[in-house]
Amino acid sequence: MASIGTYDVSSGSAGQKDLEADLGDQLLYRTLKDVIVQYQANSRQGDAHTKVRTELAGHKKKPWKQKKTGRARAGDRRSPLWRGGATVFGPRNTRRWGYHLPKKQRLVALRSALFGKVQDNEVVELAGLEFDQPSAKAVRKVLADCAPQGTVLVLLSEPNEAAWLSFRNFPQVSVRAASDANAYDLLAHKWVLCQEGALDVLTKRCAKSRTSKEVSS
Repeated sequence: MASIGTYDVSSGSAGQKDLEADLGDQLLYRTLKDVIVQYQANSRQGDAHTKVRTELAGHKKKPWKQKKTGRARAGDRRSPLWRGGATVFGPRNTRRWGYHLPKKQRLVALRSALFGKVQDNEVVELAGLEFDQPSAKAVRKVLADCAPQGTVLVLLSEPNEAAWLSFRNFPQVSVRAASDANAYDLLAHKWVLCQEGALDVLTKRCAKSRTSKEVSS
């Protein structure tokens, strides 16, 4: 049975607890890779855009007559051969990079990512972490004790604006609700700090992927 670290916010004491969730027994590297590429592709904006002849400003007048000038033939100033001319086969912002993998595959990847974090002892459950109002001072000691270096993902049992306001000024710290977290979020951060109840929400989502045939690793 796997175990995770615990941290009591009020007393500052650390400990261990058993994790009873069934997260499998191996890392599915191929599935994780496919899901990560999908999330990265969906976040790609594709803003690069070059202009073709019809989009360039200016006239279409022929620069000089066709013959008897000693120069090469030229049709207009929008030619790709000219400085300031159009671009041939350049990037266009009409392309969309996003696509979606099956939901069951994404849940399998989430479960595998959580299994890897638990296996590496990078998951800590925080007891007594409450946010009645924003307070960076209250969370500074938690970050110093539980995640002294590296990126941090804070998982909340439910969305909380006060929590987001408390963590937003700390570099390399991201805040997610456990119901919205995905495999990429877990793998993009070294430490995963879970508010009480957040890990239960996450493992319950992962359990849905155990009812069907697993995606091949």
